[in-house]
Amino acid sequence: MNHSSPKKYHVKSFGCQMNVYDGERMAEMMAAQGLSAADSADDADLVILNTCHIREKAAEKVYSDIGRLKREDGSRPMIAVAGCVAQAEGGEIARRAPTVDIVVGPQAYHRLPELVEQAKGGKRALDTDMPAISKFDHLPARAKQARPGAFLTVQEGCDKFCTYCVVPYTRGAEISRPWGDIVREAHALVEGGTREITLLGQNVNAWTGDDEAGRGQGLDGLIRALAKIDGLERIRYTTSHPNDMSDGLIAAHGEVDKLMPFLHLPVQAGSDRVLKAMNRSHTVESYLKLIERVRAVRPDIAISGDFIVGFPGESDAEFEETLGLVRDVDYAMAYSFKYSPRPGTPAADMDGQISANVMDERLQRLQNLLNEQQARFNAATVGRQCAVLLERTGKLPGQLIGKSPWLQSVIVNDSAAAIGDLVHVEIASAGPNSLIANLIRKAA
Repeated sequence: MNHSSPKKYHVKSFGCQMNVYDGERMAEMMAAQGLSAADSADDADLVILNTCHIREKAAEKVYSDIGRLKREDGSRPMIAVAGCVAQAEGGEIARRAPTVDIVVGPQAYHRLPELVEQAKGGKRALDTDMPAISKFDHLPARAKQARPGAFLTVQEGCDKFCTYCVVPYTRGAEISRPWGDIVREAHALVEGGTREITLLGQNVNAWTGDDEAGRGQGLDGLIRALAKIDGLERIRYTTSHPNDMSDGLIAAHGEVDKLMPFLHLPVQAGSDRVLKAMNRSHTVESYLKLIERVRAVRPDIAISGDFIVGFPGESDAEFEETLGLVRDVDYAMAYSFKYSPRPGTPAADMDGQISANVMDERLQRLQNLLNEQQARFNAATVGRQCAVLLERTGKLPGQLIGKSPWLQSVIVNDSAAAIGDLVHVEIASAGPNSLIANLIRKAA
C-alpha cells in the first residue's frame, strides 16, 4: 500500500521501562523528521506499536492491535511494529498482517526514518538486525522532558540465558553504553528540567565502562559521577541481577545521598532446585546474604522482586520454599507471574509443565502474601517525614501525585505546590497502593 509522507505520528509502548525509553527515543526521531505527535492512533498517519514479548500471548495481542488500526473511511495509517515481538516474529508479522508496513527490532530502530521512506513507496520495510555498532550513536539529542522524572538506558541485552526468557534472543548480548554518552545524556535531561533519572538495563548492574580518565568503572562509579550533576536530585536503577551486585554498588547505597533507598532485585523462586533449572546463577542463601548486606548499609531500603510460579517441575514443597523466602525478605513490593512458555526457550520443552489451575492457586497465595507485606510497609511510613517529587495531577482539584524515596505513590493536597516540585511532607495515611501526605514545605 502506498502512503503519502506522514505528518503526524503516534507511539504506543507496551511492557518494561526500557520500552518506554525506546518509545520516547522513537518519538524524538519522528519529531526530528518534522512530524508532530498525535494524541491517539486515530489521529496519526504513522502508528508505531512498540512491543514487548515478556507477557503471555504477547504476539497475539499485537496482531489484535494491528487489526484495530482502521479509520472510518476504511483507510489505514502507516503501521510500524517495533520492539521485541518484531524481533521474535520478524517476517511472520508481514505474512500474518499484510497491513503492516514496517517491522523493526529493538536494536535497529535508529533506522526508522529510512524505513518510513521505504514504506512510502509501497515497499514493506524489515530490519531485525542486531548490529555490533550501537544504535545510540544514530539517535538525536534528547528532547526536553515534560516530566520531572526520566529514564536513561545505560545497558542492553543479556548473557544470562535464563531458561524461561526470550531477552537474549530479542535484545541480543549484553552491551554497555559508553560513559561519556551517558553523562552527556544525563546533563541534557537535567538541563531540560529532569530532576530524577532512572538508569535502565536488562541487567543494569552489569554495566561497565571507562570514565573520562580511562579508569574502569562499574555501575556504582557511574552513579557517583551522575550524583555530582547540579540539579539532579534523585537516581534510581533497574533491573538488577543478583549475580552483578558488586561490593561497590552495595556500598553506594549507604554513601550516595541521591541514590534512592529502593532496590529491585529479582529472585524468581525460593527453591535452589528450581533456580538451577531456571539457570539462575544464585542460590536462596546467596540471595538472602545480598539482601542482608544491602540492608546493613541502608537499613530503610525498600526491597522489590520478581517471582515466577508454576515453573516446569515445581512441586508443592518447592512453592512453599518460595513463600518462605518471601517471608524472610519481607518485600516492600514485588511482581509475580504464572509461568508461560516462550517458543524457542529451553523451559518450553521441559517435562513437568504445571496445570493452569495449580498455577492460579499458587499465584493467588503468593500475591496475597506480597500484598500483605506491601500494606504493612506502607503503613509503617505513616508519621514519617520525607521528600516527594511531584510528577502529575491527581483526580481531585489541588491534588498532586509524586513518588516517595521508596517509590511509593504519594498524594499531596496543596494548591501551593506544582508538578516538578520536590516537597517535604509528612505521611498522614496509607492504603494498599498509595499514601496521603500533608505538605510541610518545599525541599531546599
